[in-house]
Amino acid sequence: MCGRYVAISKVKAVEKRFSALVERPELFTPNTNIGIGTLAPVITQEHSDRIKHYQFGFTPYWAKKPFYLFNARSEGDHNKENNPTYRGAKGITVKPAFRQSIRSKRCLVLADGFIEGPQKERLSKPYVVYKRDGAPFAFAGLYDTWVNPDTGEMVDSFAIITTVSNKITAAIDHHRSPVILNEEDESIWLDPTTPLAEVTDLLFPYPAEELNAYPISAAIKNPRSNGPELLKPMGQRLVTEYDYEIHTHLGLQGMGMTQARQRKLDLGF
Repeated sequence: MCGRYVAISKVKAVEKRFSALVERPELFTPNTNIGIGTLAPVITQEHSDRIKHYQFGFTPYWAKKPFYLFNARSEGDHNKENNPTYRGAKGITVKPAFRQSIRSKRCLVLADGFIEGPQKERLSKPYVVYKRDGAPFAFAGLYDTWVNPDTGEMVDSFAIITTVSNKITAAIDHHRSPVILNEEDESIWLDPTTPLAEVTDLLFPYPAEELNAYPISAAIKNPRSNGPELLKPMGQRLVTEYDYEIHTHLGLQGMGMTQARQRKLDLGF
């Protein structure tokens, strides 16, 4: 599951890419190890022209205590075997924690990469997965506002939607992948008038041809660890490249060669 991810692009680059302004620039700092409880950048349906910072770890408005749900399965209770060819119902629409948010509280979760490991070793054998064109991207996210019944504090929080694996996450021996939205689908995701059927049609694996990954240090397991050294390659990329490491992106702000965008029909979805 996608419980750690990376957001390292500079403010101006992110504002230009998403046509939105960062609301609190003092919070927008490079983070190579975003985990549960971290404030991280999102763009919400209510404020599609602003980049806000919400807590990673979702709690629905009706909860009596914090839930900290970091992932939301697009299939809900279906596809328990995580069949990568699954094309059935998107059970997320009926899950109590998410059924309201999938209809009216969708967000873009801004990122430059995510951390994943094999099913057994998990973050003891981590990889960083990134887009080969080097641009920031958006996970499909859900959010809500929870009010602490004891203190009255309002907590805005979010989760990342997951789907079945693609060839990159499968090569890492992981059974799931986060939903990365195609750039042209981001406005559809945020549009409150988009029919629910069209919303769930966006919940498919991102084209593996546009992604790559390489192993990094298990130091990423420590949620308090941060810094560019966490992204230093500890082995070969899954797909050979000649001019890119996400580790150097912190200084160079560039990620290598551009790949032609593949649409979901190329995946058979």
